[in-house]
Amino acid sequence: MVKKVAVTGPESTGKSRLARQLADHYNTVYVPEFARGYIDSLGRPYEQHDIVEIARGQLLAEKRAKATANRFLFCDTELIVTKIWSLHKVGSCDPFILENILENRYDLYLLCDIDLPWEQDPQREHPHLRKFFFDWYKKELEGYGFPYEIIRGMGQQRLERAIVIIDSTLTAEQRGVIR
Repeated sequence: MVKKVAVTGPESTGKSRLARQLADHYNTVYVPEFARGYIDSLGRPYEQHDIVEIARGQLLAEKRAKATANRFLFCDTELIVTKIWSLHKVGSCDPFILENILENRYDLYLLCDIDLPWEQDPQREHPHLRKFFFDWYKKELEGYGFPYEIIRGMGQQRLERAIVIIDSTLTAEQRGVIR
């Protein structure tokens, strides 16, 4: 059975890099953040209806990737990101997103801390609100009761922390070891 791991957190916290590195380490696949390609291809500012399309695209990409995953599927973002983004940007969140947060659960959420330096990117909007968003992600994960661990550290240290967490929880479960 494939275990799903969501790499989540505020902007510029190394989510994409960590998801790729974990997929390489475990010899499996990862799902890139669907929103990046979608927004790049729009040719206009995104609107509220685009956020729902992004959520649908992310879910479809995950479903497709899961078919080829080897033990783990690493996802660079998940729908709590979309929920928070929607609430902050437009003040509401479509019921489709809210329903699918509950229906599309992950075995583990890796919440990336804001201890990395900010890297400018045309799609990043809130360098001054990183702590605010980190706290919001943490509150959401706790509110849903989802299993999560905070990932801190620079470079290789960040990756190694994630590997230790995965090996001590998900890999042990797959071997039938009770923690």
